[in-house]
Amino acid sequence: MITMAGKTIRKWWALFALPTFAAFLVGFVVPFIMGIYLSFCRFSTVTDAKFVGLQNYTAAIADKEFWRSLVYTVAFTLVTVIVVNIVAFAIAYMLTKAVKGANIFRSVFFMPNLIGGIILGYIWLLLLNGVLAHWGRSITYSGTYGFWGMVMLYCWQQIGYMMIIYIAGLQALPGDVIEAAAVDGASSRQTLFRVTIPLMMPSITVCTFLTMTNGFKMFDQNLALTNGAPSNTSELLALNIYRTFYGRAGFEGVGQAKAVIFFLIVAVIAIIQNRLSTSREVEA
Repeated sequence: MITMAGKTIRKWWALFALPTFAAFLVGFVVPFIMGIYLSFCRFSTVTDAKFVGLQNYTAAIADKEFWRSLVYTVAFTLVTVIVVNIVAFAIAYMLTKAVKGANIFRSVFFMPNLIGGIILGYIWLLLLNGVLAHWGRSITYSGTYGFWGMVMLYCWQQIGYMMIIYIAGLQALPGDVIEAAAVDGASSRQTLFRVTIPLMMPSITVCTFLTMTNGFKMFDQNLALTNGAPSNTSELLALNIYRTFYGRAGFEGVGQAKAVIFFLIVAVIAIIQNRLSTSREVEA
């Protein structure tokens, strides 16, 4: 039976949807299409764009720093996806057990996610430089230091957020399946790897997707922590695109071309990862 509210929504749904649809068009679709067009242009402002064909893409592909930053970003993303998801799941698994003060621990682990990336970058810059000072080094001494510094920063920020998603997934697991495994004599280890984790695949898919895309897109923490030093060897791809676009006069189109290439790479990887993870999901 359709209620009065349901009839009203059916009649006026377009009116309710129009503001959101208009905001989506203005805030995403139009800038996205313009960005693709500008990647084929030489410009300094949107109004003086001149079509140059594939010149910007040729220059972007020929830029060695672009490819070095891409490899650096892929390595960073692989490490952080593995570390964040394993640690976040382990913490969530422990906090769903009968642990005294579990709610306090959940809040403490989640708090770093509430701090802005720029602030986090400067905080960790002070912390890491304080530790490295004992060896006469700094976070900007080498790209390796910058890499592991960003890994620690990113993991510290993201683990709490992913932990919340994993906790929600663990609490939604069907209790009868877990009980049936225990009745059949399955050990805690067998239950975890053969029952819990397979049933947790939807949550794992979401968390893996989020950590991967956020890792690829990381910018503000990189800017604050190392700013690409030394000699851009700790520069992630988002920072490389920013430097190309704003740091070199006349290279705005090249920076835009790099952004489009970046989008395509992340989109393809995200689709592949999502399909692989989804294919391993099981029905409860």
